[in-house]
Amino acid sequence: MKQSSKVTIINDPIYGFITIPNGVIFNLIQHPYFQRLRRITQMGLSYLVYPGAHHTRFHHAIGCLHIMQKALTTLKDKGIEISKEEEEATLIAILLHDIGHGPFSHAMEQSIIENVHHEQISTAFMEALNKEFNGSLTLAIQIFKGTYARKFLNQLVSGQLDMDRTDYLKRDSFYTGMAEGNINTDRIIAMLNVFENQLVVEEKGIYTVEKFLVARRLMYWQVYLHKTGVVAEQLITRVLKRAKELSHSGVALPASTSLSYFLKNKIGLDNFKATLNTFSQLDDYDIISAMKEWCYTDDFVLRELSKSIINRDLLNVKIRKKPFSEHKKQKHIDQLIEKYHITPYEASYFVFTGTISNQAYNYTQGGINIVMSNGRIIDVVKASDQLSLKSLTKEVVKNYICYPKPKD
Repeated sequence: MKQSSKVTIINDPIYGFITIPNGVIFNLIQHPYFQRLRRITQMGLSYLVYPGAHHTRFHHAIGCLHIMQKALTTLKDKGIEISKEEEEATLIAILLHDIGHGPFSHAMEQSIIENVHHEQISTAFMEALNKEFNGSLTLAIQIFKGTYARKFLNQLVSGQLDMDRTDYLKRDSFYTGMAEGNINTDRIIAMLNVFENQLVVEEKGIYTVEKFLVARRLMYWQVYLHKTGVVAEQLITRVLKRAKELSHSGVALPASTSLSYFLKNKIGLDNFKATLNTFSQLDDYDIISAMKEWCYTDDFVLRELSKSIINRDLLNVKIRKKPFSEHKKQKHIDQLIEKYHITPYEASYFVFTGTISNQAYNYTQGGINIVMSNGRIIDVVKASDQLSLKSLTKEVVKNYICYPKPKD
């Protein structure tokens, strides 16, 4: 970041120069809670599939701030009244929308923290910052939660065509090299408008929205739900789960102070806020450093899982529409038990089934409304002449099975 007395500029590979407003927004970016996002990858372990995917939550948050600035300017230019307080609050809401993400994104939510989702953690961070910044985030928190009276501002932060999705599709496409996700953010923003307190897209922007939805579907199948990425995320979740089990049974595992705290203690929604500062010290480096040490631990499960990720020697994974039979799963478990003399429970860490799903467009959650030239408001699926668009509203579920590769 380059700061002068008048303006602060960041050079971004996606959008070029991004101007950061001085004042509370600049101070929030400088805060340790936000700077931590530099040490959390945007796409978890997807770099094991796409080597370029090392961009961070920090990159994404700054990008969201930039396109939100452009979206608000566009709406104001079209005569939509947005006060300075609303504008700043909306920018703060999008800037901090992912501040609650833990190391490797969703792995923490399913392992060492119980039933606490990143949205709830983001809210906790924002409430803590609100106290520190003398209540200046109050309106931003309302917009982030979707409770503010002016619904279109909420929709810009969280909706079917929000600035979060608009940035991460373009950014993740760039860093993975998957051209299918390269949407036209400028065109999307230029076509935004407000009708009866709802965010709408002008009719001439319908084809841009179609491209956005198709890009979202393709990016999910080819990038976010890539089978190697799926098995890698499952493995790191199991690494943390096993480390927590061992820690609770009295095994002393090498780990950073903050990671050790979460491994040794039961943390849920009821007591999470008390651990917020400790959580803010956690990032990808804690997990990677710990796994490098755990490659030499006495526990077979933790040792082999850690080595699998560190050395990118991942499990086999097969994906299909039909569920895999329990017999097929048990066959791999029995082979593992016989080869390594481990218990069925220990073998279950290496052999497991699950599902992945893809729904590019969910019109039941607000939808994307097109304002036609005659003033009618129509959902994009009905307004589109693209027959395949309707299929994007259906949730497609696939089944997977993971098991060790045969070794001599």
